[in-house]
Amino acid sequence: MIENQDFRPAQVIGPLGEPLTLEDLPSPDTKRWVVRRKAEVVAAVSGGLLTIDEVLERYNLTLEEFASWQRAVDRSGMQGLRVTRLQHYRDLYERQHRY
Repeated sequence: MIENQDFRPAQVIGPLGEPLTLEDLPSPDTKRWVVRRKAEVVAAVSGGLLTIDEVLERYNLTLEEFASWQRAVDRSGMQGLRVTRLQHYRDLYERQHRY
């Protein structure tokens, strides 16, 4: 994992394919988490721009909340982060892995 290394990139590829820097990330006082903002934070951690600990502190998130964002992106892409679709994707994933 990149977070154990001293190297930290200046930018990573964001969820929409654009370069993403620390300045491009959502404000630390963000209260309304739309799909794009969640995906940007997940991409920042995946690319090594921020560590998980930095994200939890910066955005006052719980580990469980951030981990759920990561799982949603891994399973269903950005669409999995939509609050209105969470149950649908959760059920779909469980059905696929049941058989």
